[in-house]
Amino acid sequence: MNDTKRLWILLGTVILTTLMILGWFGHELYRQVPPIPLKVATPTGEVLMTKADILKGQQAWQSMGGQQVGSIWGHGAYQAPDWSADWLHREAVALRDLLSEQTYGNSFAALSDGRQAEIGQRVRSEMRRNTFDPQTGILTLSPARVAAIAQTAAHYQALFGDDPSLSKLRDAYALQSPALPEKSRRTAISDFFFWTAWAATTQRNGTTVTYTNNWPHEPLVGNQATPASLVWSMVSIALLLVGVGALVWYKLFWDRQEAPPSPAETDPLDRIEITPSMRAATKYAFTVIALFVVQVLLGGLTAHYTVEGNSFFGIPLAKIIPYAVSRTWHIQLAVFWIATAFLATGLFLAPAVGGREPKFQRLGVNVLFGALLLVVAGSLAGEWLSIQQVFSLDSGFWFGLQGYEYVDLGRFWQILLFIGLVLWLTLMLRGLWPALKAPGIVANWCCCSPVRPQPSGCFTGRGSFTAPRLI
Repeated sequence: MNDTKRLWILLGTVILTTLMILGWFGHELYRQVPPIPLKVATPTGEVLMTKADILKGQQAWQSMGGQQVGSIWGHGAYQAPDWSADWLHREAVALRDLLSEQTYGNSFAALSDGRQAEIGQRVRSEMRRNTFDPQTGILTLSPARVAAIAQTAAHYQALFGDDPSLSKLRDAYALQSPALPEKSRRTAISDFFFWTAWAATTQRNGTTVTYTNNWPHEPLVGNQATPASLVWSMVSIALLLVGVGALVWYKLFWDRQEAPPSPAETDPLDRIEITPSMRAATKYAFTVIALFVVQVLLGGLTAHYTVEGNSFFGIPLAKIIPYAVSRTWHIQLAVFWIATAFLATGLFLAPAVGGREPKFQRLGVNVLFGALLLVVAGSLAGEWLSIQQVFSLDSGFWFGLQGYEYVDLGRFWQILLFIGLVLWLTLMLRGLWPALKAPGIVANWCCCSPVRPQPSGCFTGRGSFTAPRLI
C-alpha cells in the first residue's frame, strides 16, 4: 500500500510540475507575442493595411486548409513552403533589387562586390529596424520597402488565383486553382503573410533578435541562429539522454524483480455475459474498421499528390478532392477512428466490470453512436465546403475549418465532439459504478460471470457481493 501511495505521489508531482511549466510558457507566449499593428502606413500617412485586414488574411489562410498546404512559422505541412520564410526571402530580394536600381541604376547582380555588400547591409538594416510605434499602433514603412511589399504581394495574389503562368508552381505546391477565388481574400492573405514575415525579421525593442528569435534562417536579412537557441537545444538533448540513462540504470540496479505472471487456465473473456448494450457497441467496431480503411486510402492519395501535384495517375482528381481536403480528412479520420476504438472498448467492458447492465444503457450507446456519425459526417463535409470556399470566413470557422494543427474540424463540431465524450464518460461511469464502490473488485472482475457459480469475491450483478479475493 505504501509503494502504491508513493507512486501516486510521484505521478501527481510529475503532472503538477509539467502543468506549471506549460502554464508559465503559455503565459510568456501571450506576454511576448508579436504585436499586430492597427495600421501599416507610409511616411506620408497612406494606409497599406489594417489589423482587420491581417486578421482577415489569417481567416482566409485557415479557410483554405492552410495548415495542410505550407506552414506559418514552421507550423503546418511542407508540401508547399513555409509562407513566412518564402515571403521574407522574396521581399528581401525585391528590396535588394529596388535599392540597386535606385542607387546605382543597375541590377544587383551587375554590381561590384563592394557595392553588393553595401546594398546587402542596407537591406538588413531596413528590414530589421523596428518602426512600430506601440503608442499609436502604427507601423511606418519606407517607400522602397512599400514597393518591395507590393511586388511580393502580387506574386501571392497570382499564386492563390488562377494565373496560368504559375500553374507549374501550383502543381508543385499541390494548390488547387484557384485556391482563393475571391480577390479580397487573396489580398488579405498577402497582408497576413507580410505580418508573419515582418515579425520574423523585425528586432524586438532593446534586443538584437527578432520577434521569432531570428527564425526562419535567412542570411539576406541577418537571421541566424542565436547562441541561446543553440545552447538550449544542446541542453535539451543532453537532458533527454540523461533521463533515458537514469531510467535504464534504475531498472537494472534498483528495480525489484517481479515474479512472472501466471496465465489463466481459461480465457476470462469467455465468462462474460453479453448484454444488450455490449451488443449495441458492436457497430462501433465496424465503424473503426471503415474509418481506418478510408484513412489509409486517403493517405495513399495524399502521398501521390506530393508527386503529381493535382492529379492521380493523370486523372484530375484534385478538382473533386484537392490535396488540402485529402490531407485534412486523412488526419481527422485518424483522430476519429482512434477515438471510436476507445469509445467501443469502454462501452463494451463497462457492464462486464461493473457486473450489471444499467438501465437505458443500450439507448445511451445508440444515441452516442448517432452523435458520432453526425460529428464525423458533418465535420468532413464542412471541411470540404470550406476549402471549396463556399462558406463565409466567420461561418467557415464554426462549421468548416478552424485551421489549427490536428484540430481542423469547425468549432461547432468540436463542441459536439466534446459533448459526445462527456456522454461516453457518463455511460462508462454508470456501468463501472458497482465496481468503483466495491474495493478490489476491478482486479477480480474477470473471474465473474452472472450465469455460472462464482468464486469468492465476485459480484454477480444480482445484488450479491462477497469479500473480494484479488487475483
